Amino acid sequence: MRRRLTLLVAATMCLALLAFVVPLALLLRTVAQDRATTTAGADAQSLVPLVGTADPVSLRTSVEHMAADSRAPLTVFLADGSVLGTRAPRTSAVRLAALAGVSRTVERPDGREIVVAVLGRPDGTAVIRAFVPAAELTRGVARAWLVLAGLGVALLLLGLLVADRLSRALVSPITELSTVSHRLARADLTARARPDGPPELREVAGALNHLADRIQELLREEREQVADLSHRLRAPLTSLRLEAESLAGPDAARIGARVDAMERAVTGLISQARHRREPDAHAVCEATSAVRERVAFWTVLAEDTGRAVTLDITADGTASGTAGGTADGTAGGTLPVGVPADELAAAVDALLGNVFAHTPDGTAFSVILAPRTGGGAVLTVADDGPGLSTDLVQRGASLGGSTGLGLDIARRVARSSGGRMDLSTGPDGGARVTLELGPPASPPVLP
Repeated sequence: MRRRLTLLVAATMCLALLAFVVPLALLLRTVAQDRATTTAGADAQSLVPLVGTADPVSLRTSVEHMAADSRAPLTVFLADGSVLGTRAPRTSAVRLAALAGVSRTVERPDGREIVVAVLGRPDGTAVIRAFVPAAELTRGVARAWLVLAGLGVALLLLGLLVADRLSRALVSPITELSTVSHRLARADLTARARPDGPPELREVAGALNHLADRIQELLREEREQVADLSHRLRAPLTSLRLEAESLAGPDAARIGARVDAMERAVTGLISQARHRREPDAHAVCEATSAVRERVAFWTVLAEDTGRAVTLDITADGTASGTAGGTADGTAGGTLPVGVPADELAAAVDALLGNVFAHTPDGTAFSVILAPRTGGGAVLTVADDGPGLSTDLVQRGASLGGSTGLGLDIARRVARSSGGRMDLSTGPDGGARVTLELGPPASPPVLP
């Protein structure tokens, strides 16, 4: 935009300068020609009284003196054939003036010829000839044209400088508005535009700031609502904890542990909703331990519903896995990924929760964790159920009685690490969900 404004001003000024300078240059040339012609004509006219009345000796002396002082050649042709002053041939204009007794100015290729007929001499008509060479006609014109050209260039440069300043004053607020909008798009809600520039741009900056304030206000209200809804879960959790404490035996400890885990999840949700965290570009966790812990948690429920669980973890070239109702196995290495541990756990819970929610009891499933080419890990959850339904894919919409958020949580976790999620059908017709988790942004420091 700045370049286009400058080019527009340059084109406009060039047209204006051409419309002004070209006629002025032609006028200067015409004035110079007329000035030289007028001066020569005045010199010729000053000799008319002398030629008409002076004696031959005085006339010769006066003409020789004036011809020496004149810029243009000055010649007097007498009727007896004598030539006084600057030597010059009798041209057709001179002969015509002598015969017809008329004065005139004749254009010649090499200049202008001015002839003045002097009548009343006893020996006949005399002719005064003044010749203006072409160089004299254009004396000073080239220098005047150079001055005009320099003035035009100076005016053009001055106009371009002013145009650049004006365009910068116009473009700078627009650039700042663009920068602020990009910061807002990157979730930097503290970005504000500085009202500057023309009134229209100041109005746009004010509208953008108002939009940012409104977005910040809506997000704050949404986080408070999420926190309030999460806080309402504490009452049933407290009641469930009291009932678990009234039980006896191993069931009491198991249910109490689950209640503790749920309470920690609710507390974390409240904290995350009320205290917004910026995305951590250096997030890192060890995938093998996180996946093993969550699979172990879900294995208890799998035993109660008669599901066979297979856990296969391959890290640093070492594989470990079990099949059946448990998933214990030993670590064969580490697989650092670029997501926080709690988010990876939430993704695993979402995928395994879908298995329990959308497959009948007794359906076996497997969890496979393997290294990813280029760093990171690949997590695959596959089941022997009826397959993946399309109602699970769209966020917030589900025909299967769920919230429709599970797969979207896993997808966002994969994307936050630079990976992706794939949905497919297994060899036996069951659902197969693959999460590609990218490596940490910086070399991890793991225990």
